Amino acid sequence: MQKIELMAPAGNFESLQAALDNGADSIYFGVEQLNMRARASINFTLDDLEEIAQRCKAKNVRTYLTLNTIIYDHDLSIVKTLVKKAKESDITAVIAMDQAVIAIAREFDMEVHISTQINITNLETVKFYAMFADTMVLSRELSLRQVKHITEQIEKEQIKGPSGRLVEIEIFGHGALCMAVSGKCYMSLHAYNSSANRGACKQNCRKKYTVVDQETGIQMELDNEYIMSPKDLCTIDFLNQVADAGIKVLKIEGRGRAPEYVAKVIKCYREAIDSLENGTYSKEQVISWMQDLEKVYNRGFWSGYYLGQKLGEWSKGSGSHATQKKVYIGKGVHYFPKAKIGEFKIEAYDISLGDTILITGPTTGAKEFELKEMLVNDKPQEKGTKGDAITIPLDFRVRPSDKLYKIVENKVEA
Repeated sequence: MQKIELMAPAGNFESLQAALDNGADSIYFGVEQLNMRARASINFTLDDLEEIAQRCKAKNVRTYLTLNTIIYDHDLSIVKTLVKKAKESDITAVIAMDQAVIAIAREFDMEVHISTQINITNLETVKFYAMFADTMVLSRELSLRQVKHITEQIEKEQIKGPSGRLVEIEIFGHGALCMAVSGKCYMSLHAYNSSANRGACKQNCRKKYTVVDQETGIQMELDNEYIMSPKDLCTIDFLNQVADAGIKVLKIEGRGRAPEYVAKVIKCYREAIDSLENGTYSKEQVISWMQDLEKVYNRGFWSGYYLGQKLGEWSKGSGSHATQKKVYIGKGVHYFPKAKIGEFKIEAYDISLGDTILITGPTTGAKEFELKEMLVNDKPQEKGTKGDAITIPLDFRVRPSDKLYKIVENKVEA
C-alpha cells in the first residue's frame, strides 16, 4: 500500500500556513480570477507566487496552481503570464481542464495535473491525457471499485506521464460536494448570469426550494427543502479502503474555508494517513477524528459515491452544522521574544482562563489551545473584558495582523 499524498486547500496565507503547520504534503491555490474559487475566497495575486513557493519548499511541500476554469480567447494572455510566473517562481504544477491551458503549461515545461472538471471515468481517457499530464483527478461519481480497476491497469500496462513516472491518480477526500456531475453546473449561470465554470458560483443550489404544479399552482410538500444541497464528503472512516484503491493523492476541498478549518481537517487526515502506514488505524481513532471534524464547518457528512450508493444524501438545513464556532475577541499588538509573551487588545467579548482560544494570521496560520495563564493590564487575573490589554505566554510570534478568538459550543438544529 503506497503512501498517500495529503493535498490541502489554501485560499489565503493564513490557510496556507495552517496547512503547512499541520502536515500537508502539498497545497493547491488560485491566483486572481482563473480558478474555480475566483469569487468564493480571497485569492492570491501574481506577486504572491514567490512567497508561496518559498514557504512550501522550506517544508518540502509541493505547490499546485489551479487554472481549471473555462478559458476564453481574451484569457489566453493572462494564462501565459500566470504560467510563466509560476515557472519562474518554481511552483510545482498547474491544475488544468482546458486544452489551451494544458498546451501553454507544456510550452513552459510545467508539470500538468488534470482537473476533475474533465470528468475522467475510464482507462482509455487516462491513456489519452497521459500524453500531457502526470497526475489526474478522477470523476467524483466513481466508486472505489472503479477507481481501483483504473489504478491497477495503470500499473499493469505501465501507463506513464511526460515525466516518465507512472500516472498518479487523485481523488477528493473531504469537503463540499456539488449537486452537479463533477462540479459542471449551469444553475448559477442560468439564474444570475454568473458562471460556476468560471469560478463565480452563486451557490443557489444551497437554498430552500418548493415544487409547484404549473397547472393548479399547488405546492408539493417535500421531506427535505434542501433537495439540491448535498452533505459534505468524508472518507476518514473508510480511509483504509481508499488507500487500497491505489490512489496517490487525497485532495481536501476548502479554499473558501477559514484557516482553523484547514488546520483541523488536515491534522485529522494527517494522523489518519500516518496511522494507516504504521498499522494503528482503528475504529476508536475514527470516532475521535469524526468528533474533531464535526467541530469545524460542515453540512453533515456522507461517503459520496465511493462505496456504491446510488443516491446522494442531502443537507437538512442551510449553513454549517459545526459543533463549535469562533467568537472574535481582539487583535495582536506586540510580541516579546525574550520572554515569549504575546500582547493583545480586547475589542469585543470577554475572555477567561480555561477558554479554548484561536489565534490566526497570515504568518501565524491557525493556532488553537487552552488559555491557562494571562495578565490583564499587567496583573494576574482570570478574566479580561473589552478595552483590556492582555498578555499570554506563547512559543510563537504575534503580529499586529493576528486576530484572537475564543472557541465556543455551537447549537446545531437537529
